[in-house]
This record gives sequence, C-alpha cells and structure tokens, in this order.
Amino acid sequence: MFTLLSRSNTLKRLASSYGMATPRSFARRFIAGEHVADAISAARALQAKGLLLTLDYLGESVTTIEQATAATREYTHLMDDIVAADIERNVSVKLTQLGLAIDRATCVDNMRRILEPARQHGFFVRIDMENSPYTDVTLEVFETLWNLEYRNIGVVLQSYLFRTERDLRRMNELGARVRLVKGAYREPAPVAYQQKSDVDAAYLRQMRLLLDHGAYPAFATHDVALLNEIKSYATERGVTRDRYEFQMLYGVRRDLQISFVTDGYRMRIYVPFGKEWFPYFMRRLGERPANVLFVLRAMLKESGA
Repeated sequence: MFTLLSRSNTLKRLASSYGMATPRSFARRFIAGEHVADAISAARALQAKGLLLTLDYLGESVTTIEQATAATREYTHLMDDIVAADIERNVSVKLTQLGLAIDRATCVDNMRRILEPARQHGFFVRIDMENSPYTDVTLEVFETLWNLEYRNIGVVLQSYLFRTERDLRRMNELGARVRLVKGAYREPAPVAYQQKSDVDAAYLRQMRLLLDHGAYPAFATHDVALLNEIKSYATERGVTRDRYEFQMLYGVRRDLQISFVTDGYRMRIYVPFGKEWFPYFMRRLGERPANVLFVLRAMLKESGA
C-alpha cells in the first residue's frame, strides 16, 4: 500500500506543502530537510553526539540522461559543501539516480565523475541497493568500478534475497565493504524470503560470514534481537569494535543510537535529504508500523486536534 501511495503525484504535492513546512513538521523526524544546508546542520548535531554519518541526496529512477547528469552534478556540489563544512566525508548514492535504468555506460561514467573528487578529498561512497531487478547490474557496475581501482566504495546487500549469501561471499573475496540490510522493497516469493523469521535467520548467517571474513562490515538494523546477536558473536569471535560498525536511519530509535555510542560501539546514521523525499518517507512508513503511529500523532499535534 505504501509503495503505491509513494507514486501518487497528488499526495506528493500535498506532502511537499506540509511535510517540510517547519522544523517540527511530521516528515522532519526522518528527513533532514530539502536542502544541503539542512543536511549539514543535522550532520553537525549528530557528530556532536559522537555519531558517524552518511549523507544521501534523495532521488532514484530518473528517466532522462539530463536528469542523471543533474544528479551527478548535485553530488559533486554536495561533496564540496561537506568539505567546506568540515563534517565527515561519507555519502550514499543510488545508481538509478545516475542513469542506470537508461544506459549502463552513462551510469558508470557518472559514478566516476563522483568517485574522482571523492578519492581526491578522502570520501567514502556507498552504493545503495535497489529492488531485485537491479541487483545484478548494480553489482556489475560495482565490480567494474572496483576493477578500475576505486577502493573508496562499498555496496549494500539485502538479507531477504535468496541470492545474497553468494553475493556476499563474492564481495568478501574482493575485500569490498558491505552494508547488510534486511531489505526495504516488496519482493516476490521466487526471489526473497517472505517471513520475518526466515529473513532474520538469513541476516544472522550473513552477519557471521561478514564478521569472520568481511572487510569492515556495516550492520544496518533497528531490530534489538539482531543487534544483540551481532554484539554477542563479535565478542565470541574476538572481533574488536573498530573492525565493524552499526548503522541506523535518521530519526529511528534515537535512544538506541546514543546507547550504542555510550557503550563504545561505532554507530553511523543515514541522513537523507532533498526535494525527492516523499517516496523514501513512504517506504519508511511501510517498513515499520510504529512509524505510522508517530506520524499520525505528529500530524494531529500540528493541526491542533
């Protein structure tokens, strides 16, 4: 349902009018804002609390080369702004935002336009994973860039896909950095686990492979049971806390984020921003029912009800 709603132009127009209207508007819990300055302000507040960060300029599935070129230009400007602001140099990108669905070669060229200044200025760039029709080509683009000697890149793998363990082993062979997530897209039964218990079991199997053989893995989840399993396994295997990190979404389980830092763990926060925030926001609601209740309460408060 939320995926369908995210495609509604009418809802998007309404959300653009009200969702970001003030710093206390309902979407601002999960989105830093529409502008780079908003993201940098949020990033500084996170760093002041000892949290790591990655900035993500929202947008995906562009339909023209011109849009892909514009998004690439926005990322190079974003990196300039991050350098000027003297905050952590870490960004996330989606390949369909850079033209992957239009022309693979153009997408690779656009990634290189981002990775060259990123390498020059000490940035790490994480390539986000999208839904399963793009898994193969995303990993192919990643390996193409890896073979071109770009080492300031990492990739995301989704535990609910049946293929992920095989992909993870390949990334471990390369020595590439993996961010492990459960998966945010609705995938069909032939390609992905459908039950939470099966997804969790797959996540834990893959977590063990990453802690045993991976290159500085990142575990992205808000599931307390999984988080405890990760900490226990790392302790059992003697994996020190500087050899992996946890990641969470901006505005989600802020109590846990701080408690992990207090306990001496590395915690990175994914900070999304930009005018194309509505589809991302709707996916967050679809993933976690508690998010829906939070937004409804915030909307009632703003309306004076």
